[in-house]
Amino acid sequence: MTSIVKSRAIKVDGKVRTEKCYPAGFQDVIDIDKTDEHFRLLYDVKGRFVLHAITKEESAYKLCRVKSKRVGDKQVPHLTLHDGKTIRYPDPIIKESDTVQLNLETGKIDSTLHFDVGMMCTITGGRNTGRVGHIASLEKHKGSFTIVHIKDANGAVFSTRSGNVFVIGHANKPLISLPKTKGLKLSSASPLCMTARLLC
Repeated sequence: MTSIVKSRAIKVDGKVRTEKCYPAGFQDVIDIDKTDEHFRLLYDVKGRFVLHAITKEESAYKLCRVKSKRVGDKQVPHLTLHDGKTIRYPDPIIKESDTVQLNLETGKIDSTLHFDVGMMCTITGGRNTGRVGHIASLEKHKGSFTIVHIKDANGAVFSTRSGNVFVIGHANKPLISLPKTKGLKLSSASPLCMTARLLC
């Protein structure tokens, strides 16, 4: 492991990293150019990190959630993203909780996904981490958390806090490829789970 990293074979978000303990998080892109392999770090439906294989074209960008939008020193507006990056002079239409498509080569924003009803999203915290669905409705509470109701492709509806929701695409078109389960949590009564039990 150490020799591989020290040989400058591993890139994280387009930059060579030589520390074997370098931290990588949700949506980070990992490239191994020598073997032409590319991965995106995502969650599975059990809330565990998984390395999802992607194409070279998809490894050129990552999705980032906007944590805050502020005006800093000398009245310079900037965005703070979920991975710690800062973008200066962003488009005024971008708001907190929106998702931006960040070009890893230029460091600039290519497109924006607004946090709104009907958008495709994935969950990054709580008991439903890793699940994917569409935002069905927003339940706003003054002085408290906004609750988001989400409906997955199987018709199951679940709820979580807005801070756990990460928008990944429009309607049925995510901007990133998804793992094999497509973010669907199978119940113990589903045919697939029943078949697996019979085979055990």
